[in-house]
Amino acid sequence: MVQTDPAPARSDAPEAPRPDAAPAPLPGPVPGESAGLAVRDVVVRYGAGTRTDPGTTAVAGVSLAVATGEVLALLGPSGCGKSSLLRAVAGLEPVAAGSVAWDGRDLTGVPVHRRGFGLMFQEGQLFPHRDVAGNVAYGIAGMPRAERDARVTELLDVVGLAGYARRAVATLSGGERQRVALARSLAPRPRLLLLDEPLSALDRGLRERLALDLREALRATGTTAVFVTHDHDEAFTVADRVAVMDAGRLLQVAPPEDLWRAPASRRVAEFLGYQAFVPRGAGTVLAVGPRGLRLVTAGAPSSGDTWAATVVGSVFRRGAVETTVDVVLPGADHGAPARLVALAGGGGAGGVDEGPEPGARVHVAPDPAGCAVVPA
Repeated sequence: MVQTDPAPARSDAPEAPRPDAAPAPLPGPVPGESAGLAVRDVVVRYGAGTRTDPGTTAVAGVSLAVATGEVLALLGPSGCGKSSLLRAVAGLEPVAAGSVAWDGRDLTGVPVHRRGFGLMFQEGQLFPHRDVAGNVAYGIAGMPRAERDARVTELLDVVGLAGYARRAVATLSGGERQRVALARSLAPRPRLLLLDEPLSALDRGLRERLALDLREALRATGTTAVFVTHDHDEAFTVADRVAVMDAGRLLQVAPPEDLWRAPASRRVAEFLGYQAFVPRGAGTVLAVGPRGLRLVTAGAPSSGDTWAATVVGSVFRRGAVETTVDVVLPGADHGAPARLVALAGGGGAGGVDEGPEPGARVHVAPDPAGCAVVPA
């Protein structure tokens, strides 16, 4: 179900499988496995093969499950192994150890085009010689024409492109092309849709809008999906649960709100954008989120809950004044100041309505709503 135009086949070559071919029956169920995707202790290595060259381990024993109808985001920095894991699930990369199963049936040895999975990548890879409808219909060419046309019309409406069927691909914007690619991926009703950074080539404003639309399209079609991204805002918008990866390992899997409010480790909190970590005792630290620090009334006394700081500068962004400050945090090594961002206003009785001048001495305080307690 990989959406690419097949190359012309030689007369003596076996016929290439059609992308709309029905997925082959899978092996019998594995006892104890549930419906949906099950990844168990999967290892992916590159360049291995000799005793002296162990190769590079891209995925190091990852286990996770995706229930039918669920959307899971694989989130992590570049090079953490999330795309390698996605490709292993698709069958595009060999699994060095572990297993991948669908509905309790082991996929070992099942080729890519027989897994019944759809793929969507960063570049939509549309066919320029086909119009919008032709691109969407590519993977369902074997359907009766009336049924195929109805499916194309339905999906163009789902992705917000009703009336675009006869438009040439060259006339579309980047966001519109990705919508067409999504509709094409959904057309064959894949058992599982695998999306690898599908929005990363777009500007931030467009990514934010399309993330919402992608979420609604997956919900409307009841599609089970695994979505790879390095952007936690995208992951939180699109996914039912988020799996954070780092250095080939799975660090935490949780619904977006639970992940944000209770990171399982300092590394997870750092990746999510928590900007400072203050010792609390009992093996924990207070993680201060990107909007977890407030500027309090100038001249307020320093206490255990407020810290003296020096203003570096202020900007108005996303509906609030953000003030950059240098502050020595409790427990800081050698008393070195940390450069953090505090929101103006809401921290004291008088509040602060606009950013103070650079060099001003102020006090800041953590806002419990924007902080979390994590293991040290």
